[in-house]
Amino acid sequence: MPKHKRTSPLARSRRGRLAAATATAAALTGGLLTLTATTATAAPAAATQPDDADFNGDGVADLATSAPHANVGGKDKAGQVVVTYGGAEQRHVTYSQNSAGVPGSAETRDYFGGDTAYGDFDGDGYDDLAVGAPGEDVGSDTDGGTVQVLWGSPGGLSGGSTIKDPRPTKHDNFGGPIQAGDFDGDGKDDLAVGAASGAATIDVLDGGISRSGATGGRYTVLPPIHSGEGAGPFNLHSGDVNGDGKDDLIVNGYSTGDDYNANLWLPGSANGVTTSGVQRLPAGIITDVGDTDSDGYGDVIIGLDWDEGIDGANKGGTVYVVKGNANGPYGDSQAFTQDTAGIPGGSEKGDFFGSELDLGDINGDGHLDLVASSPGEDLNGVTDAGSLTVIYGAADGSGLSTAGAALYSQDTPGVPNANEKSDFFGSDVHVDDLNADGRGDVAVGAMGENGLNGAVYILDALPDGSLAGTSGVYTSTVGISSSGTPRLGVGFAD
Repeated sequence: MPKHKRTSPLARSRRGRLAAATATAAALTGGLLTLTATTATAAPAAATQPDDADFNGDGVADLATSAPHANVGGKDKAGQVVVTYGGAEQRHVTYSQNSAGVPGSAETRDYFGGDTAYGDFDGDGYDDLAVGAPGEDVGSDTDGGTVQVLWGSPGGLSGGSTIKDPRPTKHDNFGGPIQAGDFDGDGKDDLAVGAASGAATIDVLDGGISRSGATGGRYTVLPPIHSGEGAGPFNLHSGDVNGDGKDDLIVNGYSTGDDYNANLWLPGSANGVTTSGVQRLPAGIITDVGDTDSDGYGDVIIGLDWDEGIDGANKGGTVYVVKGNANGPYGDSQAFTQDTAGIPGGSEKGDFFGSELDLGDINGDGHLDLVASSPGEDLNGVTDAGSLTVIYGAADGSGLSTAGAALYSQDTPGVPNANEKSDFFGSDVHVDDLNADGRGDVAVGAMGENGLNGAVYILDALPDGSLAGTSGVYTSTVGISSSGTPRLGVGFAD
């Protein structure tokens, strides 16, 4: 079983960090920094700006934010999701299992919103939102877990359908990590679902999902990671790394080869996700995929936020960029720390640089930029205030460059509120063009704000690529109870 368990003071957020839904800390292990080559051939497929969610089909991006510890109707940690509908006048709508049309009912420790993913699952032209409730009790299956799909429509998300655990009675937190992608290239969004406290098996719902909950098909993938409580897949992410027009799946877990934390690249194929040709990447739970150097191949961004005890770790945390090519993620690599020349600030133990990250075109120049958070950053004597760093894509499209990199905290002019102890500003970050001006705005979670009530700050991208906001989104703004520790902003859907 896994070696060298390490504990972070942060409740790990979405994208597979199920501890955000089940505990205030996550036990993580180190991993070997290795890459294994395979052979494949593929023609490049151009990709620049990642897709934004659009639940109401108005052509403007929408944002889904989790508060998985929210108290709903007196049920502690039942969980809620807040959707910000983009536009000139943004509006916020809060959903729970007590909302009209959403299946089930809010129950204690369901952790509705423990992970979320979006895609047009029924092919009607509106994005839908898949919401994991990994603590859901299903009959006698305590913490069996479930996934609810909330359906897009001209009025936004409305109604929902249940995706049932295919292995009931296992108490396995089905719906922990979830991720959408077109893994077989048929033009239909598929949904990959893991069970964070059970088998390493990942279920892929293939060929779309109907409003009855039926799927075009279902198959399983068994990556070489450990099963069992505290194991299973921690994170899932998708993107086309080898340029063949099919999304690949990045799976994070404890490798069965050596018990260390590992990211595994599982290629997509005409038959969907396959373990044939699997490649091992640097460790680090959080990942993203995007074409940072405009060569037609997706690059894998990895946040390795540990200070030590793992190959590739550096004090304060590290972000790795593993370049894609026709063989998969086996191109050149970049590494950034807060001690890298041009990156503002400095590396300090417990910063958790790279704890969360997201790609998007912030300055509107057609090249991807990277936002990497440091939610454990201490600033001017304020412990765990948190910060984020923007690393821009080079103007010539050659990749991410430290030129002009900028650091933002709540004491930065133009950023709402102020640095406070244990705000964890940067508990998650997401880039979306929420005002349809052609530039990616940055949503920042601060799950520790106001005693773990949490908050979200939407920073508009200005013409020069800088960021500024006017106000925050708080639990009181969106009708979430302040009872308990809701942790609004612990995760965003992608």
